[in-house]
Amino acid sequence: MSSMRPLIPLLIAAGILLGGNGLQSTLIALRGAQEGFSASTIGLMGTFYFAGFLLGCLAVTRIMKAVGHVRAFSALAAIASAGTLLLVLVVDPVMWCALRLAGGFCFAGLFTIMEAWLNSGAANKDRARVLAIYRMVDIGSVTGAQFLIPIVGAGGFAIFAVMSIMITLSLVPVSLGDRSNPTPPEDVKLDLARVWRISPLGCFGCIAVGVTNSAFRTLSPVYAEQIGMSVTDVVTFVSVGIFGGAIIQYPLGYLSDRWDRRSVLLITTCCALLASLALVFWARSDPSLNFVIVFIFGCFAMPLYSLSAAHSNDRADKGEFVLINAALMLFYSFGAIGGPFAASTAMQYFGPSALFVFTATVYAIFVVVILYRMQVRSGVPAGHRSRFIGLLRTSTVFARLAKRNDDSDGPAKQ
Repeated sequence: MSSMRPLIPLLIAAGILLGGNGLQSTLIALRGAQEGFSASTIGLMGTFYFAGFLLGCLAVTRIMKAVGHVRAFSALAAIASAGTLLLVLVVDPVMWCALRLAGGFCFAGLFTIMEAWLNSGAANKDRARVLAIYRMVDIGSVTGAQFLIPIVGAGGFAIFAVMSIMITLSLVPVSLGDRSNPTPPEDVKLDLARVWRISPLGCFGCIAVGVTNSAFRTLSPVYAEQIGMSVTDVVTFVSVGIFGGAIIQYPLGYLSDRWDRRSVLLITTCCALLASLALVFWARSDPSLNFVIVFIFGCFAMPLYSLSAAHSNDRADKGEFVLINAALMLFYSFGAIGGPFAASTAMQYFGPSALFVFTATVYAIFVVVILYRMQVRSGVPAGHRSRFIGLLRTSTVFARLAKRNDDSDGPAKQ
């Protein structure tokens, strides 16, 4: 446990940041709707956020090399905090899109720095424990922070001040808790064409999950608000969907290590598709039914990224774990850029339930792709599969943290 002690301030800062980021995503959708912004405008803000996130993932390593971890973290946190206050000082769609672009860039950089720092500080024997704690911090902070909205209120200045305070406070444990300044990580080698050749299905899956998960994360508060839910119900709806994915991810991963990974991916996608349709045709405006079904939806929608990544790693050569997962993170980001605006446009014309019609359509396409790939390529034998690892979509550096010194780098290519 003593070897973990230096990482505690970083984990505290990570919890503050993850919670603040999750809170901001929900609040912007709710407050935007209150300010009269259309669904398509709110979706466009989500698109700008993920565009900034992609740019941040690509640029932050150079920033760390130029000024070091602490200075880079401090600068990005200051910009993110100031941008949060500007959201309430200048209520304008164009300004909010610009601020979401900057916010995506900053949060991508902050998560990358945090995870690079954790990676450099975690001993190999503690790596699995650090990952488990980090995941618990992620789920706990993101879901818990949502409920600050009904406590403080979505209107007025106060909730934006709370978010700004959270981001600013993340500087305290980082600045005081660790005097080291680790060597910045090497730039992640990106060979998207090679990774696509290794596993077209895994890459397509990450794009599809990027489209659907980003649409859900950006627009589920709008959906819930438009069907008549209270603010407390809205944040509950968002939270139970996120929590569902955390509950069932590892049981699904366990099964996928023992069965044909593509079969588990197919079943999981079909279940997510059916849950999407149930939200459209069954739940309607009933809050309780919506909570139950969105929990089921989250159980199957959220693990799809890790399952797609695990399938890609099954096809990789030994030592390609970081290469594969960094590329898949970018494929996810490509999908995430387009998802919110496309889904919000459908909502603009066809109403709130169009969010889940859109989601079901993407899953239906993914099902067809899975079935096609199962016909044209044989499965990976059980003895040659990599072990399932639950991955967070926070930065391209997370793969370094999740990497183990064993065969999880990837089996010998068949």
